[in-house]
Amino acid sequence: QVQLVESGGGLVQAGGSLRLSCAASGRTFSTYVMGWFRQAPGKEREFVVAISRSGASRNYADSVKGRFTISRDNAKNTVYLQMNSLKPEDTAVYYCAAGSIGYSSRPFSSGDFASWGQGTQVTVSS
Repeated sequence: QVQLVESGGGLVQAGGSLRLSCAASGRTFSTYVMGWFRQAPGKEREFVVAISRSGASRNYADSVKGRFTISRDNAKNTVYLQMNSLKPEDTAVYYCAAGSIGYSSRPFSSGDFASWGQGTQVTVSS
């Protein structure tokens, strides 16, 4: 399994930006589809975005499309989530995840990913 550590969360005003990072160790990073999920208080964990092994394909939830951008650097074993135009409803704990599943354009579910980071808090104030 791969070990994942997120960083970059924090408090930001609405309309602001944050960049999350997820550093991976263990098995070969480039063999994993990587994803970001989030969980707000009292809500279920929801899919945010996934990126294919090469980084050529990305799959965004409608709620973040046009505002968030996922990227990966396989040489650095790191995946990033650039979040712009943040809204209070983006407030959540954000989790990085790695999966040995086939990439597709469908929304992913938590069960598609076997390895998870500990999460990083993102709070957007109005």
